[in-house]
Amino acid sequence: MSSLVLKPALKVLSLFAGCGGSSLGYKLAGGQVVAAVERDPHAVQIYRANHPETLLLDGDITTLAPVEIMAQLALQAGELDILDGSPPCQGFSLAGKRQVQDPRNRLFEEYVRFLEAFQPKAFVMENVPGLVTGKMRGLFHEMIQALQGVGYRVSARILNAAHYGVPQARRRVIVVGIRQDLGLIPRHPVPETHAIGFQRVIQGLNEPGLVQVPVGRALAIAKALKPGESGADLHEHYQQKGHDFSLQRLSWHKPSPTVCKTIRAGQCGLLHPEEDRFLSIGELKRVCSFPDDYVLFGTFEQQWGRLGNAVPPLLMKAVAQSVMNQLKGVDHASAS
Repeated sequence: MSSLVLKPALKVLSLFAGCGGSSLGYKLAGGQVVAAVERDPHAVQIYRANHPETLLLDGDITTLAPVEIMAQLALQAGELDILDGSPPCQGFSLAGKRQVQDPRNRLFEEYVRFLEAFQPKAFVMENVPGLVTGKMRGLFHEMIQALQGVGYRVSARILNAAHYGVPQARRRVIVVGIRQDLGLIPRHPVPETHAIGFQRVIQGLNEPGLVQVPVGRALAIAKALKPGESGADLHEHYQQKGHDFSLQRLSWHKPSPTVCKTIRAGQCGLLHPEEDRFLSIGELKRVCSFPDDYVLFGTFEQQWGRLGNAVPPLLMKAVAQSVMNQLKGVDHASAS
């Protein structure tokens, strides 16, 4: 009887890794995140606590040399399986000023630089939907041409995390590419799940984590909100007085709205369906599809910001599984 031969896990390098949501998704899909790049000290601290087995390069990506990282990983060009990355999105976000000249918009060029050097079999790049709308579309097309220009077939789609096990209506652009010589057409995962409501999400949650309440006029607005309502649904006199609050009270039976990075006790945030408080950090972990034991550090605002800025792990798990299935049968030791 022949013995079972297990194929090695696909190797992943994650750029702009944040606190590790994307990395966790690849690990859940059976991948091996061999290295990650992140410069924010707070994100680095959280990443190291949760992914101690991954080589973490905590520096400015513009100063890093891909050839040196390949040497550290004992890889040649073409041997890496997947390059992952979420270049900073603040310049593209519909919630921001959407300035075309924002210098953060050009950080995708660093992603392309690593892609050209490593020549992985596939890549996955994540960003906000604002990247493909309005005045940002020209930059998006430039980005796609750059990715194609270094030897990849590319496909881009907007996916809703709520369709992949994440209890949050979070829409993200997912760009998938496969190296042209492999002769494969990049695909995206098909929707897998029905929307999950908040009531189901928090079942069995024993540790709520940090909790914070709105203050001032925002607390009065919070008290007036019914489940599923936002500050914009209230009487116009709030707007006429210049109080454009972005408070939203969750519904028990629907996914959470998108979790934003910034929370301000006097202005914006996601509220518990019944209690006059923001979601606790423990609840927010579940809304963002992080496990309860995922280690976070810092203040309430800092922990909220890390989760709001992260790729939901279950969304990336679905994308990773799709890409890995496409790469089945490809010789993982071959160079381009």
